[in-house]
Amino acid sequence: MRWRGVIEQYREYLSVTDKTPVITLNEGGTPFISCNNLAKAINPEISLYLKFEGANPTGSFKDRGMTMAISKAVEEGARAVICASTGNTSASAAAYGARAGLKVFVLIPEGKIAVGKLAQAMIHQACVIQIEGNFDEALSIVKSIASEYPVTIVNSINPYRLEGQKTAAFEVCDHLAGYPDYHFLPVGNAGNITAYWMGYKEYYKNGRTSGLPRMMGFQAAGSAPIVYGHVIENPRTIATAIRIGNPAGWKTAVEAATESNGQIDMVTDEEILKAYGMLASLEGVFCEAASAASVAGVIKKNKEGLFSGGERVVCTLTGHGLKDTEMAINLSKRPVTVKGDKVEVLKVLGY
Repeated sequence: MRWRGVIEQYREYLSVTDKTPVITLNEGGTPFISCNNLAKAINPEISLYLKFEGANPTGSFKDRGMTMAISKAVEEGARAVICASTGNTSASAAAYGARAGLKVFVLIPEGKIAVGKLAQAMIHQACVIQIEGNFDEALSIVKSIASEYPVTIVNSINPYRLEGQKTAAFEVCDHLAGYPDYHFLPVGNAGNITAYWMGYKEYYKNGRTSGLPRMMGFQAAGSAPIVYGHVIENPRTIATAIRIGNPAGWKTAVEAATESNGQIDMVTDEEILKAYGMLASLEGVFCEAASAASVAGVIKKNKEGLFSGGERVVCTLTGHGLKDTEMAINLSKRPVTVKGDKVEVLKVLGY
């Protein structure tokens, strides 16, 4: 069956009508990967799966929400959209905005965005503005502008964003022909955990599943305002996509964790990088560092004795590793240089 993008695939669950102009890059339908090698390394008694959102058109889960946000913006007559971003939102807004013929304005924290994400926003001809400040300050400016001028905000505070993102939960259930026992995912601005929980509840309400998962969200230890219970003025982590000190979705994220009998916890940068490396070396999956916070969370909770055996555990990987190649290169062995000679090559090979 030809994949049609998340709006056409799940139209009955979304706020669209026949009059909604569907702006799509055929997002969604991303790989659902069974991880035998990783499960063996963590806990052989669980079934571990990855929902690899890095396979979306612009390389992150943001595309699911952006197809809805941009489609509804066009329907409502918008001529321009705006967002604050640590990178992935800007890339997605720029791409979908270009497809829709809209002006796209992007505010990013200067020097705190992976170059791959910046390149995406630039090549799609967005107006990119770097501010001397962090993401939270950028979002504050964006909200103020959107409230005073004819420009639509497409951050996750736009309710259509979460509507699109909830479709990932539908796909997980469709893949499993049921629901997972646990769903682990990174938490930055906290929209995704909220969206997944929305999706799971809707499928359950409509009789598509017989139960609900426990939602397990993980912040980076240096950017964990929800865990600490207060705003982090200067958030710090190598995982730039979740370097956010005052999440817009704070309240609803806590509700999702509480209602599902789950938890929002934190993992260190060292734990994130270990999981990042394990995903690449054991399963051949190259995700961006922030994505690996979900797997780092599984490792942490397994050590704490969370699993009794037999659980189905899903981890969302939010973005592709090509978003930040510098990190991958810095953490890997450098290529060996030899003369262009077979004998020299064989020496390196150990033959």
